[in-house]
Amino acid sequence: MFRFEQPIFLNLLFLLPLLLVLYWLYHRWKSGVAAKFGERLVIAQLMPDISPARAHVKFFLFLLTATGVLLALANPQVGSKIEKAQRKGVDIVVALDVSNSMLAQDIQPSRIERARQSIARLIDELENDRIGIIVFAGKAYTQLPITTDYAAAKMMLGTVRPDLVPVQGTAIGQAIDMAMASFRDDKTGKAIIIITDGENHDEEAVEKAAEAAKAGIKIYTIGMGLAEGAPIPIFKDGQMVGFKKDQAGVTVITRLDETMLTKIAEAGNGIYVRASNTQAGVRKVFEEISKMEKTTFDAMNFSDYEDRFQYFVGLAVLLMVINFLLNERRSKWADRISLFHPAKNLKK
Repeated sequence: MFRFEQPIFLNLLFLLPLLLVLYWLYHRWKSGVAAKFGERLVIAQLMPDISPARAHVKFFLFLLTATGVLLALANPQVGSKIEKAQRKGVDIVVALDVSNSMLAQDIQPSRIERARQSIARLIDELENDRIGIIVFAGKAYTQLPITTDYAAAKMMLGTVRPDLVPVQGTAIGQAIDMAMASFRDDKTGKAIIIITDGENHDEEAVEKAAEAAKAGIKIYTIGMGLAEGAPIPIFKDGQMVGFKKDQAGVTVITRLDETMLTKIAEAGNGIYVRASNTQAGVRKVFEEISKMEKTTFDAMNFSDYEDRFQYFVGLAVLLMVINFLLNERRSKWADRISLFHPAKNLKK
């Protein structure tokens, strides 16, 4: 396992290309000033000891030294010891609707964006629980298998968008089936959180919820959207260009199907919560899940890390010494082996 203990210092690496551009501009300005005094070969005769190439090499060594220092400050570490830790929690699978209707903006900034924010807050509150993510529209797909790696969960959550599933629809039943298959054993407490507007649902969703309840899995549903509904925006190159229309040219209004989501939650021995512009319902669902009996399970963790910053410190010091010893002026020794010394060539 490899990691940086202080990754914030890596952001400073983006300054190095800027320094390179500034150096190029400075060198270009310096060459322009020198050109005003005469031809390049004449200037070379007047200043025979000056070596522009060495100035370039010294600056390149400076960039490498700065890179080594920043990497040392970030402190690369290698996991050297794995231990089996016991945790006590529940397994949670979040099934998120990514159909186009989730782009509606009756809940600000949009249904799907509010859903992502809510899941992120849920992840922040997890301690010893495991979480998985399933996305669905007309079909369901596993976005993240059940894990205790909350950082990975947030990273994968950031990639969720409506075009992940090309087939439109709301395959809640298939999402429940996939979530049931995701759970690893029969001992841990299990919960499925379905976040959707419920529109265009499949008919087997309630039956699948009942099957899950028989297997000891609780299902909670969160309805994203308002009763009055909203049009579905159409985006092109990141800009909204209009709203979805039917064949008759009438703007399509997507409305929350609370009746169906309530039936699914009741069949799954859970609860239904409707999101709004003030709250997204995850808090209430999480409080219900926290009441579930927690089960002890094993988790593999890296318990010890070895620092590797010293290698980059040594490299930076070595480069710094070389840079210090390297003079911008030509040495007599280097001058003897120069094959293209301007002054000598002119004399010939």
